[in-house]
Amino acid sequence: MKLILTAAIEKLGVAGDTVEVKDGYGRNYLLPRGLAIKATRGAEKQVEGIRRAQEAREVRGVEHANELKQALEGLENVSLGVKTHDSGKLFGSVTTADVAGAIKKAGGPAVDKRAVDLPKGHIKATGTYPVVIDLHTGVSAKLNLAVVAE
Repeated sequence: MKLILTAAIEKLGVAGDTVEVKDGYGRNYLLPRGLAIKATRGAEKQVEGIRRAQEAREVRGVEHANELKQALEGLENVSLGVKTHDSGKLFGSVTTADVAGAIKKAGGPAVDKRAVDLPKGHIKATGTYPVVIDLHTGVSAKLNLAVVAE
């Protein structure tokens, strides 16, 4: 089965690649999850749009990563308002997408949620937490995230 990937898949390819996979893998895993589309003439025209969107999100090199690092570490008021119980415990937890949104809201650059590393994998209480953002190989930014009750 010939498919066009819409997301990066480990050991298979990146978004926009045309790959040949077994029928069951494509029909039962890739297509239902939206990770790929069937390779048709119309879909091949969409590949260029997928590649442009991916290039806009990715870090272009070490120099660009260092610029983003300076911009992220220059942010002072990165806070995230969440719903909490009276004791300060959250209803649910803070996700990496929430952190990426808080950075954007604080005036920082757009950050991919997959680049955000949370302490202990999750945040379940109010407070200030150190967050690491992996921008490029060997380049990561550190900032403090204030989780506050709404």
